[in-house]
Amino acid sequence: MDRDTPTPRQLAFMDWELGAFFHFGIRTFYEGHRDWDGRPMPAEGFWPEQLNCGQWMRAIKAAGMTYAILTCKHHDGYANWPTRFSDYSVAASPWQNGQGDVVRAFTDACRAYGIKTGLYYSPADAAMKAGRRSAREHDDFFIGQITELLTQYGKIDYLWFDGCGSEGHVYDTARIVQVMRDLQPELLIFGMWDHDVRWVGNEEGFAPPDFRYTITYPAGDSHFPHLAGPVTRFLPAECDFRLRERNWFYSDCDAHTIKSVPELMGIYDCSVGRGCNFLMNIAPDRRGRLPETDRLRLAEFGQALRRRFAAPLGADWSEAEQTVRLTLRIPAHLKTLVLEEDLAQGQAVTDFEVLFYPGHVNGDLAISVCRERSIGHKRIIELPNLYARRLDIRLTVSQPKPRYLKRVSVY
Repeated sequence: MDRDTPTPRQLAFMDWELGAFFHFGIRTFYEGHRDWDGRPMPAEGFWPEQLNCGQWMRAIKAAGMTYAILTCKHHDGYANWPTRFSDYSVAASPWQNGQGDVVRAFTDACRAYGIKTGLYYSPADAAMKAGRRSAREHDDFFIGQITELLTQYGKIDYLWFDGCGSEGHVYDTARIVQVMRDLQPELLIFGMWDHDVRWVGNEEGFAPPDFRYTITYPAGDSHFPHLAGPVTRFLPAECDFRLRERNWFYSDCDAHTIKSVPELMGIYDCSVGRGCNFLMNIAPDRRGRLPETDRLRLAEFGQALRRRFAAPLGADWSEAEQTVRLTLRIPAHLKTLVLEEDLAQGQAVTDFEVLFYPGHVNGDLAISVCRERSIGHKRIIELPNLYARRLDIRLTVSQPKPRYLKRVSVY
């Protein structure tokens, strides 16, 4: 069934805005390993003796993040929980005498700190490929592990699939989707099948400036192979990227590549500021803690965001005949304009222009300062430090709606 309007869960997801990705697992303990390199990483090497997921949550809350995702099983096949479907897991490690469970520690910490809970799972893995399971065995294994993750850890808000390595395997998608949706009906799914959220298309954190939420997949597309014919969906996007330049998992060799606060603010403007979610990867170290350099950068980033958006200027706004008028109570220098489209009935704004009226002019002199093609969940526009008493935002729309914007603010 086609759908060009968001579900309530998708609207809520867009309001999350900022998320943390934690790549942590067996690869954390083997410096220099890469995906599919075939080099052994014995479970005996996994030993996060100071694991503290609460420290992770405190750090991301300081940055203003509202959700977090843990790599439960990456492409290497190592399970961060004591799965009964594989011998390659925390149960085979010396950590906590084989009684540890990173997924449990993570999900408990998320709830303790009010963070939405997300789990990452790679359907393909090197251990499975080496075993040459049949297609049916592969899917049974996958469903078995996903069932553990969706039944043993309470409500899961978000399930994040990585399709890397699945090339050449035809999954029983209808069966897999049915299991997941039955086990957790309110689950948001990223990535591979029947998804609620899509990848933006790069791993640098940037959304296109004219982002559109509605996308049509051709008949037989791998995202919806269980549905007949072309499928149209409203799909928010997520912009994932690394805090450190080169690695998703912890490395001793890349602390000098941590992104600066100005870089992170630029990524924020090109993800959240273009209507998409911002997902930053932070890699816990071999102690099971976030390195102090990374933790401090998160705190600095959060401080910068709060400073920038802490004090909106006093203004009143109204919308009539596809023109939004914002009038300042006192003329002021304007640096940042934030527009938020009302998406409950879908995305309608196809073009908009921002005009300002100088604060020292009594007449109706209007000067155009910006023209863009989309607003979406949130659009952040940097203005050239205008001294103004009024702004008009003229909208071009694709469909009539009772209202087009839900919020306008200026800083």
